Amino acid sequence: MSQAFEKPARKFGFGTYFALAMVAVAAILTLALGPFWLGVFRMAGEARPHAPNLSLFAGLSTPIKIHLVTALAALALGGVLMAARKGRTFHRLAGWTWVGLVSVSAGVTVFITSLNNGSWSWIHLFTGWTLLVLPLAVLAAKRHDVARHRRRMMGLFYGAFAINFFIAFIPGRVMWAMVFG
Repeated sequence: MSQAFEKPARKFGFGTYFALAMVAVAAILTLALGPFWLGVFRMAGEARPHAPNLSLFAGLSTPIKIHLVTALAALALGGVLMAARKGRTFHRLAGWTWVGLVSVSAGVTVFITSLNNGSWSWIHLFTGWTLLVLPLAVLAAKRHDVARHRRRMMGLFYGAFAINFFIAFIPGRVMWAMVFG
């Protein structure tokens, strides 16, 4: 076979691309939000971690409470699933539990509009993306397309949960106030 038809070797792994994407997102946010970040960094410097302030949780709307509990549970279970051996009974049962948690967490965000004065915000793009990709990831598993299932589930975990976890803890937001404020 000639060299023209050989598949080129991958130079970078997922971690490298993920790190580069995060740097690009940070650069875009910095340029787009400019002076806003000065206040965020000032608040971050004044942070004093403490046990969660449950009185703040009690004051949240029901959709936000449901979203918070299911998202944190999905984040924890997703971390276990990433570390656990795949394809076994535990993976399947925990995976279906994770799919349920993610579905509820994403679905309830349709009713959370307080960030944008009663309208959806740009964060709701994650809702649409999650509700589209989640069934496709399950379908890939049902079809025994392990590579596609893995890519989609990892994309959901890192894209919809890990990144949003950091967004939730931006100084000034409720999660920040519950733990650091």
